[in-house]
Amino acid sequence: MSGPVLARRGFFAGAAGLAAALTLAACGGGGTQAPSATSAASSSASSAPAQAWTFTDDRGRKLTRPQPPTKIVAQVGAAAALWDFGVRPIAVFGPHKLKDGSKDPQVGNVDITKVTGLGNVWDEFNVEQYIALQPELLVSGMYLKDTLWYVPEKSKDTIEQVAPTAGIAITGKTAAQVIGKYEELATSLGASMEGVAEAKARVEAATKELARFKDLKILVVSGGADSLWVFNPPQWPDLLELKNAGLDVVTPSKVDEGGSFQTLSWENADEYDADVILYDLRTQALKPDEMMKKPTFAGLPAVKAGQLYPWNAEAPFSYQSYATLLEGLAADLAKARPLP
Repeated sequence: MSGPVLARRGFFAGAAGLAAALTLAACGGGGTQAPSATSAASSSASSAPAQAWTFTDDRGRKLTRPQPPTKIVAQVGAAAALWDFGVRPIAVFGPHKLKDGSKDPQVGNVDITKVTGLGNVWDEFNVEQYIALQPELLVSGMYLKDTLWYVPEKSKDTIEQVAPTAGIAITGKTAAQVIGKYEELATSLGASMEGVAEAKARVEAATKELARFKDLKILVVSGGADSLWVFNPPQWPDLLELKNAGLDVVTPSKVDEGGSFQTLSWENADEYDADVILYDLRTQALKPDEMMKKPTFAGLPAVKAGQLYPWNAEAPFSYQSYATLLEGLAADLAKARPLP
C-alpha cells in the first residue's frame, strides 16, 4: 500500500559525483534528451522578448528565472495536471507505466512515449539522467509538509542543486484549491489553457448534480492483503470537495499517524455503516473480486446491494480530470439508494 506516509531513508549525496555528472551533462553526454518545448505556447512565443519568471510555491519559496522554464520535469501527478493545462514536461517520475507497458492511470493524459521516465516506483529516481536533461524546473505535489512526493530522501539534496523545485501542497486543501495552484503555475509558464473554460463549466455542473445525493452515506476504502484502509476526508482534496458539496462522506473515528486513513483488520470491515462504498482503483489496491473473498466485506449491506463503485484516489488536479471524475460519480450515485 503506497499511502502519503512512508518510511524515508537518509543518504548524503556525494559532491564529487554531482560535479562529475554536471560536467558530463555540459559536454552533451548522459543519454537521450527529450524535446525542450514544454508548453503549447512556448514555441509561438519564442521570438517574443524574454520576461522574468517568478512563482511562489506552497513551501513559501519564491522561484525566479530570467524567463519562464521550458525544460520541466514533474512527478506524474503534477505532470498530469500541468499537461491538461497545456504544459508539456520533458520527463516524469513516479508510477507512469504498468507491467504490460501501458500507461498507469495516475499519469492521466500525459503521452508517455514523448517524455523521459526517470523512475516508475517509490525511491527510484535516475539522478544522472535527470542532470543530463539539464532541467530548468522540477514540480511535485506534497502530501507531507515541505516534502516533494516521490523525490527520494537519499538524493533530494543533489536534485535540489540541479534546478529550482516547486512544491504544490495537497493535504488539507480542497481539490479546487489544489487545481487553482496548478492553474497559477501553468499560467506563469505560458500554458495554452485549451479546453479549460469548458472543463470548469463541467465541474460546476457535476458538483450541482452531486448535491442531489445528500441522503446517501458514503464510505471510501482501499483494500490490502491484511487490512482495509478507510480514507479520512479532511486529508484528501477530492473527498473534502465532496463534503463541501454536501455529501455525507464517512469520517473515521480514529486515524493512523499521519491522518490520512484508519487501518482496520478485515474482521472489522463492518466498523462503519454506509449506503455506498467507493473503492480505491489504484494499481496497488485490491480489486473488488479480491475484496469479496473477505467474508466481512462481502456481507456489508452496500456490497450486497451492488452499491460498490470505483474511485480514483489520485486523479490529476485539473479541471478536465475532475469533470470526468465527478460526472462518473454522479452517474454511479444515481443508481444507488439509501439502505435500511
